[in-house]
Amino acid sequence: MSTELQPRASAPTTGSTPDWRSAVAALIAVVLWASAFVAIRDAGPALSPAPMALMRLAVAAAALTVLALTRRGAWQRIPRGRKPLLLIAIYAVLWLAGYTVALNSAERHVDAGTAALLVNVAPLLVAFGAGMLFHEGLPRSLIVGALISMTGVAAITVGTDGHRDLLGVLLGLAAAVLYAVGVLAQKAALRHTDGLTAIWLGCVIGTVVLLPWAPQLARELAVAPARTIIDAVYLGLFPTAIGFTAWSYALSRTPAGRLTATSYAVPAISIVMSWLLLDEVPTPWALVGGAICLAGVAISRRTSRPKNA
Repeated sequence: MSTELQPRASAPTTGSTPDWRSAVAALIAVVLWASAFVAIRDAGPALSPAPMALMRLAVAAAALTVLALTRRGAWQRIPRGRKPLLLIAIYAVLWLAGYTVALNSAERHVDAGTAALLVNVAPLLVAFGAGMLFHEGLPRSLIVGALISMTGVAAITVGTDGHRDLLGVLLGLAAAVLYAVGVLAQKAALRHTDGLTAIWLGCVIGTVVLLPWAPQLARELAVAPARTIIDAVYLGLFPTAIGFTAWSYALSRTPAGRLTATSYAVPAISIVMSWLLLDEVPTPWALVGGAICLAGVAISRRTSRPKNA
């Protein structure tokens, strides 16, 4: 699950290898993001998709508010003007709120590993969108990668067990689309602010958007087991607040292309965690299709490489 949270004030390191702090930060982000799929799956029976998303974003917003306001010049970092705030609102609604609800819904129908495999198609969609909207081009490798990934999605669909699982696949793909559109909006917003401020404001806006589900959240939390509450708090504090902050730190010090490749490990880690903690493993078709999807995404990322690199 890769992002574009690069602070505008920092230039990425151009050396051959990232420093150890950046490597540790990237590892933390990837592991936390992988664990999110497992926590969502675990909390799903007791928390509905929208209330779970509300609690996740509310916890993240609270944690990031403390972090953002303790930085020097915190208020000066907030973008001024209608356009940057509108862009942040768009990605907050589509990505942080919409994507989270769609993913929570998908994991009521498919296992955590399959959901992670489907969502990791998003970087390919981001590349397509950037090519069309930001004139970054649509090279042959991107087209080939897209066709390969579509084959992988077809394989996952073939292996579904009836209408219920097919709905989960469609919801997972919808989550990937919302994620991709949200990241493209965020990419434009980052021209006006830094990554931490953007994700902080996004979580606050996403929380506000989901407030209509607050009464349902209160009712479900009142009867939910302690384990479910821990899952929801964990999702907001670790994969969202800490995960995105760690990724921003690593991305500010590591070439984006090299760092993004590390996100391909998310589905594999999710599958292992899901097997160990929930005793569930994707179907053979899902594993084969997911591997094909990731191969397509990897091929699609082999673009825009400078000739002198």
